[in-house]
Amino acid sequence: MKFKPVVLWLALSFALPLLAREKSDVIIMRNGDRITCEIKGLSSDTLYINVDYILGTSSVEWSKVDHLESRQLFIVKTQDGLVYSGTLSTPASSGGRPINIQTLEPPDTTVEIEKSQIIKIDQTASTIWQRFNGDIGMGVIYSKGNQSAQYNFNSYLEYPRERWSANAAYNSSLSSSRGTSPATRNELNLELVRLLRWNNWYYTGLADFLQSSEQGIQLQSIVGGGIGRYFVNTNRSTFSLVGGLVWQRTNYQPMVVRALTQNSGSALIGSELKLFRFDKTNLTVSAILLPSITDSGRVRFNLNTTYYVKLWSNLTWNISFYGNWDNRPPPTFSGSDYGSSSGLSWKFGNR
Repeated sequence: MKFKPVVLWLALSFALPLLAREKSDVIIMRNGDRITCEIKGLSSDTLYINVDYILGTSSVEWSKVDHLESRQLFIVKTQDGLVYSGTLSTPASSGGRPINIQTLEPPDTTVEIEKSQIIKIDQTASTIWQRFNGDIGMGVIYSKGNQSAQYNFNSYLEYPRERWSANAAYNSSLSSSRGTSPATRNELNLELVRLLRWNNWYYTGLADFLQSSEQGIQLQSIVGGGIGRYFVNTNRSTFSLVGGLVWQRTNYQPMVVRALTQNSGSALIGSELKLFRFDKTNLTVSAILLPSITDSGRVRFNLNTTYYVKLWSNLTWNISFYGNWDNRPPPTFSGSDYGSSSGLSWKFGNR
């Protein structure tokens, strides 16, 4: 597909090492250990730090952190969906063991937040290159017996800000064997999320572009948006639902005489589940149901599931499953395309 080289270039560009800032932050553990470091961020109950004498990014269990001091600016998000920006410090308390974390917000405003309520911390940076998080990975399988080969490539890029975030995900797979035509699938997903004033409510805009030789889809474009809510939003798990409207245009591969193009408007019902276990494993399940409004009775369903296991530093092993279903495809075209893949991924950014 035409967008493939662009996405690959972007993923490789952002995977390059980012400029590091001064390592002057301090964290003190509950057992009294004191670490001077650079705080990269907090996600999935894991505090990510860089230490001068340790290569790569280190992971610290958030529940075991006692004191925290930093003069750098961060974006702090809570379970209630509230967002703050400022420097981090720990207030004094009886017995020398603090129970809150302060977020200092200009102009001279101090907000105290229960440490257990904080679910995400992201660095703010003066340069745009330091604000990106993501991963890039691939896998290859080859069998000599029937000369079969399968490869998959995936990349994810996120740009977080105070009350909004933008992300892009790209997945590509190819499989071939002796005596059959190669099967290819490429999908690019773009999403913009903006938090609303009400706790844990947000609105989103999305665009999805899909090519699938199995379903005979030359290019399927989906553009739309909706309003969603986080029903579970903790350091261990998140669950959200979104509802809205989308417009879909599908160009099928040319048949004997001419190509076939279909346009339709659909309702959007989407959900996403994420489960975390301290810097070891995480599971993401995303599902979208598209009941057609302009073509009564036609329903499409998309599912993407990925399970990650940390191997070493920023290197992870993942296994994923994808699926697309259409209960009323054009005659002679397949109504489904699904499969699984496995490979290695490398994370970059403030993680």
